[in-house]
Amino acid sequence: MDKQRKKTMIFIDADACPKELKKIIEEQALSHGVGYRFIASFQHYSPTADKNVWTFIDDGKEAVDLFILNHVQKGDMVITQDIGLASLVLSKGVYALSTRGKEYNQDTIDTSLSFRYLYQMERKKGRYGGGPKKLSSEDLEQFSYHLLKFLSLHAGKE
Repeated sequence: MDKQRKKTMIFIDADACPKELKKIIEEQALSHGVGYRFIASFQHYSPTADKNVWTFIDDGKEAVDLFILNHVQKGDMVITQDIGLASLVLSKGVYALSTRGKEYNQDTIDTSLSFRYLYQMERKKGRYGGGPKKLSSEDLEQFSYHLLKFLSLHAGKE
């Protein structure tokens, strides 16, 4: 990918991105003329994936995050469930959105990171929360709303 790219892009941390959201992202980004790229580890490789919008990289604990962090530019969007990645891209002037439609922002990211830490400590103690719940119709509506809001502001901008 060209480091001198000027057009707004959406980068999707695709390893844990639900398929319902992938379809929404593709449809909305295409209708607004905004480029998008799904980034996933080879563990999620599919021979039928469109190589124009999918990038598969080496497996590794933070490989997808590092790829996104190294390619994202100010004004881009990152879609991720990873609060740590969101905090890093926010500092680069990047809009960050969770897969549940929550906007990450500088004012609240420290609180989100603190809660993530507390949850990790609870899991280490053997207290599990049972994993994330299934996406609700409200989550999908919230996600679509914030994605459309971003696309409306950035469509075709260079």
